[in-house]
Amino acid sequence: MKLWQLTVQEAHRLLLKRDISSRELTESVLDRIAQVEDRVKAFITVTESVARQMAEEADRRLRQGEHVTPLTGIPIAIKDVLCTKGIRTTCGSRILENFVPPYDATCVKRLKEWGAVFVGKTNMDEFAMGSSTEFSAFFPTANPWDLKRVPGGSSGGSAAAVAAGECCAALGTDTGGSVRQPASFCGIVGLKPTYGRVSRFGLIAFASSLDQVGPMTRTVADCAVLLQAIAGHDPWDSTSIPEPVPDYLQELNKEVNGLTIGLPKEYFGEGVDQRIAQMIYGVAKKLETLGVRIEEVSLPTTEYALSAYYIIAPAEASSNLARYDGVQYGYRVPADDIVEMYCKTRKEGFGREVKHRIMLGTYTLSSGYYEAYYLRAAKVRSLIRRDFEKAFQTCQLLMSPTSPILPFPMGERTTDPLLMKMCDICTIPANMAGLPAISLPCGFIDGLPVGLQLTGPPLSEPLLLRGANWIEKQVGLFNCLAPLSVP
Repeated sequence: MKLWQLTVQEAHRLLLKRDISSRELTESVLDRIAQVEDRVKAFITVTESVARQMAEEADRRLRQGEHVTPLTGIPIAIKDVLCTKGIRTTCGSRILENFVPPYDATCVKRLKEWGAVFVGKTNMDEFAMGSSTEFSAFFPTANPWDLKRVPGGSSGGSAAAVAAGECCAALGTDTGGSVRQPASFCGIVGLKPTYGRVSRFGLIAFASSLDQVGPMTRTVADCAVLLQAIAGHDPWDSTSIPEPVPDYLQELNKEVNGLTIGLPKEYFGEGVDQRIAQMIYGVAKKLETLGVRIEEVSLPTTEYALSAYYIIAPAEASSNLARYDGVQYGYRVPADDIVEMYCKTRKEGFGREVKHRIMLGTYTLSSGYYEAYYLRAAKVRSLIRRDFEKAFQTCQLLMSPTSPILPFPMGERTTDPLLMKMCDICTIPANMAGLPAISLPCGFIDGLPVGLQLTGPPLSEPLLLRGANWIEKQVGLFNCLAPLSVP
């Protein structure tokens, strides 16, 4: 096995024994990036010199016997929506093409404190608005399992990098499924934590009441390690939950006896590829033989989740993106007066999808339409939350497909916004309710990965990871690297 193929925990064990150095591991990953990146295009910025400096510091700590963590010396990629001090942060947009933040996002700062090595900033749909990473202002990212297909989005660059061996793990962000859906498409593990479990400080906002940072890895155990590093209260984020962080790794191997898992019938019906549905049912039947109780549940307002989301999220985006006007930072178009400069800057700086959502959001919030649209969507959001609360009275976890479809060919859905947005029907409800949810690989159809999603009550990450870890062992899929040949 080559070093870039190691999982986080495998690499950590070898680093502790001094069988390998962080510099060797990092060079192997950088070599892998050089070999496959021209085809995958997972990165907007590769930070070779930064990575080497961080690896040298990690090796110094290891040599001198200083305190190390499970991430010390481990190469990690960061979605380009998270601020990184001194490293360009573009959000996949021309309007921030040359923006270099003066500070780190809290989750980035915590990874630094844990001794992680940053190999680069990953590609994404512009301002995290998309489900395929085709809406990046720079270039689309390819799915490592089939380079003619999309990796999902908006965290498609992070998912593709992990699946292609261009990093050991990555951070993504999830507003309506942007960690879990690309994790499903690329055959890796992706977790959206409970809203407020991970700080949003330094995350460039899309929809503030929905955004959440999450880990993307090749195993559930690695996912637990990354979550351990980034979770916890942050006084700089007013929505951060002031609750202690459990030891997620310790929780992983506890018993799951007596576990009841619900199958929401609305996640297996119209619009869902029945081959995917049958694969999830097959996993459920296997779990049943092992002592897990499986029961059908109903989440009746699921059919309204997509519509409500595409009112609330664009409305919040309209407000959040108003700051990009060419005045203080970012892209600017010279003009004769400030109004003309403002209009031209936003017209040229934003891509088609972002402008589309800003206009939708502005319309929704305009006089005479707020009550008709936004207020009603907020009420639907409350109903969605109540549906989940009722389901969790009889079930500890819910299981469903992560995506209703397989990874689709590039360009197939870019001209049909509704068809593109339907990709998120299984993931959006968890964001609307602020719940934790995880996607993990459960099989392949036509050589393409299929993801299984587990959703739990608020702050149930220990149980969620435990259940996912158990399913991972039963299914036998982990560290599934895409079979990319090297010329």
